[in-house]
Amino acid sequence: MSRIGKKIIEIPKGVTVTASAVKVSVKGPKGELHLLKRPEITIVIEGSTLQVGSIDQDRQTRAYQGTARSLIDGMIIGVSKGYEKKLEITGVGYLAVLEGKKLSLSLGFNKPVKYEVPSTVTVDVPNPTTLIIKGCDKQQVGLVADAIRKLRKPEPYKGKGIKYSTEVIRRKSGKAFASGGAS
Repeated sequence: MSRIGKKIIEIPKGVTVTASAVKVSVKGPKGELHLLKRPEITIVIEGSTLQVGSIDQDRQTRAYQGTARSLIDGMIIGVSKGYEKKLEITGVGYLAVLEGKKLSLSLGFNKPVKYEVPSTVTVDVPNPTTLIIKGCDKQQVGLVADAIRKLRKPEPYKGKGIKYSTEVIRRKSGKAFASGGAS
C-alpha cells in the first residue's frame, strides 16, 4: 500500500484547488500551478482537505498515487509559502549584479557571464556575493539555481566558485614538496 498516497492534504486558507479529469490547478497568493493528472488517479476535495486515491491496487498505480500526492502537496506549499535557494559566490573579484531580468556574473573569465532569469522565478542580490532564487515552483527554482551554479562550480583546492549556502566543499591539499630536495 502507498503510505504517502493515503495521507490527507490540508489546504490552507487563501489557496484554492480545482481538479478536473485532466489536470489539477492550485492557486494561491504566490502564484498558480498546474499538474497533468494520470487517468489511474482520483482526487477528492472535501472542504479544506484533499485526498488522492487510485482506481485499483496495482503496484504501478499505487506509485502514481504517492507521486501525485507529493507533487500536489509541493504545489500547495509553493503557492502559499514559496520556495527559495541561496547561492554563495566565493573568490577574489567574483561578484553578481542584477540588471533588470539579466544577471551579470564576474567569475574570473575575461568577460562577465550573462544569465537571463526566467519569468517564473525572481532573483535577489542582497550583496555582490549572495544570490537568493525564489519562486512558487520547486522544480523551476532548483533548475535555475543549478544552472547558475554550473556557470562556475566550486573547485576543491581554493574553494572558488558558486555553491549552495548549505553545501560543504571538501578541500584538497595542494602539491606537497619534499623537504631537502636533490642537489
